[in-house]
Amino acid sequence: MGILPPVTHPASIEIVVPARNEAGRLPAGLEALCAKAATLPLRTAILVVDSASTDGTGDIVRGWPAGPVPVGLLRCERPGKGVAVREGLLATQAPFVGFCDADMATDLSALDAAVSMLAAGHHVVIGSRALATSVVQARTSAARRLGAGLFRGMARAIVPAATDTQCGFKFFSGPLARAAALPLRTAGFAFDVELIATCLRLGATLTEIPVRWSDMAGSTFSLRRHSSAVFRDLASIWLRARMAREFPPETVELGPLAVPPPRRDPRRDLVAAGVTTA
Repeated sequence: MGILPPVTHPASIEIVVPARNEAGRLPAGLEALCAKAATLPLRTAILVVDSASTDGTGDIVRGWPAGPVPVGLLRCERPGKGVAVREGLLATQAPFVGFCDADMATDLSALDAAVSMLAAGHHVVIGSRALATSVVQARTSAARRLGAGLFRGMARAIVPAATDTQCGFKFFSGPLARAAALPLRTAGFAFDVELIATCLRLGATLTEIPVRWSDMAGSTFSLRRHSSAVFRDLASIWLRARMAREFPPETVELGPLAVPPPRRDPRRDLVAAGVTTA
């Protein structure tokens, strides 16, 4: 177990970065995120979740130089972006949390708006490429555009309030995020839909913000390999959402929200102390 620089003061916001075989893209993305996080008005920490990588992803984080923004590492033995984000969120302790993709496809200037809205009391703040003021640079085939349209239609049936469930830039009240992550079952790319739906079911309100987004080379999503699993996941999420409405969980009051108590995870203490659990 390696030791990373200790966090001398608790972070007010923790940013989770899921990463599977991202040795090529992670250094530039992590450098940009650390630089931006250092300018935020809240003390920030970053947690990279190594999602069963077989390359040097974990080594990059273990060797990351000390700086004003602590960078922690959590090893997740099960692959899947949904699994990685769930484990990362459950390992946080901060009052505000969020996650963004390792390629930083969403311009990090959106962090200013997200942090401001969280501090003002917004429960869930997500980037949306569908807003009129968003700027999107995408290189997509006709088949991928068709698949994206079908996905959006199915996602709207579950979370009609969201115009874009799949932008990899989402921030939350910390207790809400941990409570919503606890029952998360979707391991793959459709996990965002289940996470948002659970937040809304727990009483949260959703705020979308415009983003500058660029289609980055090296995405692990494959229309041929992943589309059938994604649509199966959406169908399962829809069924679970219907059942959850009929049988709501026990809750405890937490400010304006009613949320179930979060799971206690001993790894959180390690992360908060700057200790890698890889």
